Amino acid sequence: MKLSFAPMEGISTYIYRRLHARFFGGVEEYYAPFIAPDGKGNYKASARRDILPENNRDIRLIPQLLVNRPEPFISVARELAAMGYSEVNLNVGCPSATVVAKHKGAGMLMDPEGLDACLNEIFSRSPLRISIKTRMGMESTEEFPRILEIYRKYPLSRLIIHARARSGMYKSAVDISAFISALDGCPWPVWYNGDIFSPSSSGMAGLLRDNAAGLMLGRGAVADPALPRLLKGGPALEAEELKAFHDALLSAYLEAGYSPGAAIARLKELWFYMLHKFPDSRRESKQLLKAREFEDYKAAVSALFSGGKFSPESYFSQ
Repeated sequence: MKLSFAPMEGISTYIYRRLHARFFGGVEEYYAPFIAPDGKGNYKASARRDILPENNRDIRLIPQLLVNRPEPFISVARELAAMGYSEVNLNVGCPSATVVAKHKGAGMLMDPEGLDACLNEIFSRSPLRISIKTRMGMESTEEFPRILEIYRKYPLSRLIIHARARSGMYKSAVDISAFISALDGCPWPVWYNGDIFSPSSSGMAGLLRDNAAGLMLGRGAVADPALPRLLKGGPALEAEELKAFHDALLSAYLEAGYSPGAAIARLKELWFYMLHKFPDSRRESKQLLKAREFEDYKAAVSALFSGGKFSPESYFSQ
């Protein structure tokens, strides 16, 4: 079973990716958090740093673009090609209100004709292979057959489907039946994304293994970084390796120039998910999240691992 690591803004940066690959591995490729260029193709220096080949050695990385017009897509795709990339992913799935309001991400699904016109242009001019990560509609997954008609016109390298409509955000149940129904007649590999938190998530692992070309892991793999390994029959996460992974991340953030406060803030984003491995450690978890000073934070982490109750069988849930 092929696995990939989803792009997660502010989390799956090059620092995280390199250390995840070193400590756990299990995924065929990582997707970089989206690059959002302006109308001229300019984008943040931090996003450029994140995709630099020298910062992503020994992993397969696929950059992702968040655009709703062809010109910025083509401009950045040419730059990526010059860096040595062979594939780029188009984000047609981000459900954020600020993104959708700009008719980007899942907002592109509001205008199927506009989506079609944009795809026609970028596929005719892109120097790279193009994959798409998509939601199944704006209000309902029943919109997806019309959307899929558009996608089928183009030579995608793969289609990654998050099995919800935008209206469901990350709270509604994933629509597995709609996902499987969509596979019939697709001319390219189709990957599944959505609510894969454990080997038995919603009882869907077998269905997806038989029907999907691969699985894209997101929140579940952040909560349990050993999940890719576990899905491939490997051992469950151990407290000692999670502690070593955390400590390596902390050191790497500081070495990359983050202030102690900024490094702590980055790690607290991870703890939002990883604390689900400590389901009966409310006091220790609360102290960790409250800590602001560097030494207080390190003490709180130490207390969590020494006095908290780690559970390898506890998984992230909605």
